[in-house]
Order: sequence, then structure tokens, then C-alpha cells
Amino acid sequence: MKKILFTCIMLSGLIFSPVNAQNINNNNQKTRTMKFELPKLPYATNALEPVIGQQTIELHYGKHLQTYITNLNNLIQGTKFENADLETIVKESDGAIFNNAGQTLNHNIYFLSFSPNGGGEPKGKLAEAINAEWGSFENFKKEFVTAGTGVFGSGWVWLAKDNAGKLQITKEPNAGNPITKGLTPLLGFDVWEHAYYLDYQNRRADHLAELWKIIDWNAVEARY
Repeated sequence: MKKILFTCIMLSGLIFSPVNAQNINNNNQKTRTMKFELPKLPYATNALEPVIGQQTIELHYGKHLQTYITNLNNLIQGTKFENADLETIVKESDGAIFNNAGQTLNHNIYFLSFSPNGGGEPKGKLAEAINAEWGSFENFKKEFVTAGTGVFGSGWVWLAKDNAGKLQITKEPNAGNPITKGLTPLLGFDVWEHAYYLDYQNRRADHLAELWKIIDWNAVEARY
């Protein structure tokens, strides 16, 4: 009986010792730090060539987006956003938290809008909404590219919808996202130079025109 009691005391000491408690706290802290993670691409890093080159994907997705996510996880610790979802953070934050949350959301949508088997035109209700607003898919593409080319400096051009399903094209500077205007983002083209410079140098319009070849309209239609 004494031997059994001694064993129980020793096990209790191991389980509840300060050292083990510290390890648990460290693990919990690590979990909080890694709240947001890099989304898994549904295609290989070279699958979008020649529209987007492998090196661009590896740098843009693997470096730029990862940096935004890491910064965001660090910045929200100890703030009211620590347990908030990404959309809420983008809607309600400002400063550095907004910049990194906005770019995380923007790039998540961006990279998950492509497919090596993409291209063509949207179908169903999204196609109907585009035709109702711009007359044709071709007219929509022209206006979208014109808007993206006209973004001054760095930013994004978005196809977004309001609560009634009506579509509009918005131009957003830097980390901007139409979600801050009460709209739902459906498709975003990144016009920061790091998105296209390795493949197109300063030819932003050429880059935007080529992106239509790899759009995964199934993904975009699902957001609509």
C-alpha cells in the first residue's frame, strides 16, 4: 500500500509540476500565435505558367503572404482581435493590424481564385448579374482591367456584390478590401508590383489581361 501511495504522489508531481505547467502555457501561447495559417494551394507552384511564373508564386505566396500572416498573428495577441475571425478584424481594425489582416484576406481570395484549368466565362446567376450590369462579359473584363490599370501605386481591383446581389467594380489602395464598405468580395486582382514584376516588368495591363486565362469561375461563383 505504501509503495502504491508513493507512486501516485510521484505521478501527481510530474503531472502538476511547475515545469509541466509552464510547458502547457508555452504550448497554448504557440497555438494562439498560429491562429491564422497559410492556405494550401489547390495547384502546384508551377501550374499557372506562363500566366504567373513559378518564382512569382513562390515569392508572392510563400514569402509575402506568409509574412502578412505571421505579422497578423503577432499583432493581435493581447488585443480584442485575438479570438476574432479574419473578416471581423478587417472590418473593425486599423493601422498595422488592418494592413496585415487586409492583405491576408486579400491574398487568400486571390490565390484561391486560380486554376490551371481555369478561364472561359462564368455561368449561372453570376453570369446573369454581370450581363445585367455591363451588358456582356467582354465589357465587364474591359472595365475591370481599366480599373485595375488605373489604381495609383499599390492596391487591388475587385468584383464585389452588395446584399441584393448587385455587382460593382471597386478600386482599393494598399490592403483595401470591399468588405469594409459592406460588400462581399468575389474576385480580386493584385496590382502591387510584386504580383507581376518578375513576369511582366512594368506592364500591369498585360498582366491583368492574362489573368482571365486562369480564373477558377467555380470558386468565384461559389462566393456569389
